[in-house]
Amino acid sequence: MAKERLYLFDTTLRDGAQTNGLDFSVEDKIAIAGILDDLGVDYVEGGYPGANPTDDQFFTEKRTEKAMFTAFGMTKRAGRSVDNDPGVQALLQSPADAICYVAKSWDYHVDVALGCTNEENLEGITESVKAAVAAGKEAMVDCEHFFDGYKANRDYALACVTTAYEAGARWIVLCDTNGGTLPHEVFDIVTDVLDRVPGSNIGIHAHNDTEQAVANSLAAVRAGVRQIQGTLNGIGERCGNANLVSLIPTLKLKPEFASRFEIGVSDDSLASLTSIARGFDELLNRAPDRHQPYVGASAFATKAGIHASALLKDPHTYEHVDPKEIGNSRRVLVSNQAGLSNLLDELRRMGIEVDKSDPRLPDLLSIVKEREANGYTYEGAGASLELLARRHLGHVPSYFEVESFRVGVERRFDSSGDLVTQSEAVVKLVIDGVRKMSVAEGQGPVNALDLALRKDLGPLQDKIRNLELIDYKVRILNGGTSAITRVLIESRDGHGHRWFTVGVSENIVDASFQALVDSITYKLFKYP
Repeated sequence: MAKERLYLFDTTLRDGAQTNGLDFSVEDKIAIAGILDDLGVDYVEGGYPGANPTDDQFFTEKRTEKAMFTAFGMTKRAGRSVDNDPGVQALLQSPADAICYVAKSWDYHVDVALGCTNEENLEGITESVKAAVAAGKEAMVDCEHFFDGYKANRDYALACVTTAYEAGARWIVLCDTNGGTLPHEVFDIVTDVLDRVPGSNIGIHAHNDTEQAVANSLAAVRAGVRQIQGTLNGIGERCGNANLVSLIPTLKLKPEFASRFEIGVSDDSLASLTSIARGFDELLNRAPDRHQPYVGASAFATKAGIHASALLKDPHTYEHVDPKEIGNSRRVLVSNQAGLSNLLDELRRMGIEVDKSDPRLPDLLSIVKEREANGYTYEGAGASLELLARRHLGHVPSYFEVESFRVGVERRFDSSGDLVTQSEAVVKLVIDGVRKMSVAEGQGPVNALDLALRKDLGPLQDKIRNLELIDYKVRILNGGTSAITRVLIESRDGHGHRWFTVGVSENIVDASFQALVDSITYKLFKYP
């Protein structure tokens, strides 16, 4: 029998952006949209056009190639038409393929938050959906506070769902906005909804306030919904959203779901899930959760003892799935063999073919482990890892040699009497046997170093002319003013290539310079 299709809707860039302490830049959002598109989710919700400058800039063009690029916004306001509602018009005029409207489905919120009648709220749903359909866009309605609304006024909550469906909405999404609903409640309520609207038009949007967002999403699928909303690594407001990084392998690998459903994530994409999850955390400048299900560094780790002994005889004794299927690796502390296998897989992904018996591999693995113990992380800095591997295997030319660098910072009053801080950097290089010295001023020591380093690379200058540093993140790895510092730099060139490099040192400037040198070297080697 043919499997039923489940659709994955990612709201990392919209609902995930409400995570406390998180602030996506436009470049962050572009990079994440690309990651999600490659992963194979069906919808990428990019944000709220018209709500802020970041989202306005992000929605100047379509940001996905395969996934439905989705804009989020409110249904039209009571007392005005769709044509006279700036919020709805911003959605209709955006380059989005689909529009996800948020609509109140709890009558209490209709009164308190919107200040309109229940009938006016239903009219707003109808007119907004029809406007999206008329504009050639797929229409969705997020029924906000649906489960609490259902408990308070079942008839009105259901009326919001049926109104959206009858107006032409492709999806009506049942939102557990407060995150307090339990799995058995979700199942029962969804079952009731499906007596009125087909499950092929119903989605689930679960929050994690009782740490059951994934369980609630799966309960909704069991009841009959066919769209699941969530975020990468479960980020989101308060306690977060349903974690797609946990849901995807569950849907792909657990027989109850894998035998009945198919999703847009391929087996190859599933195998990249661990690197995606960890790289995403690095992009957010936070440490990956070692204990995260499926993708955490400890998800398949076993200490020496009876468990490890049994695991070595038969991995099924202590592994619920094969870690390789999600790109993770088994860690048995009495064996290094799994580490070598993982390294070989990573090298192959980089296009480096090495025989597994190559005597240089154990040394390379030891170097990687030693550097990671000293603070380096290569999950989010693939360019630096590739350079390290290729240098050890003898495949990276020596484009230039840094003899020394120096940075000075001056804080003074300028001619207008304003207090300013100016940085100056001096970099001494040797290129093809010729010594060069470059001096540059910048807004900070790292900016000055970047400008000085790239100021005069002689015959290499044209090859780096379109190189641009677009993001810079710092993490303190231990306490105190003498703490070890890790710097992660994202770079790109004029052809759209992006890469990440890393540096670690007790000195933040030195760590930054390491990452800068790797960035330039990678550009020269990979994209000359």
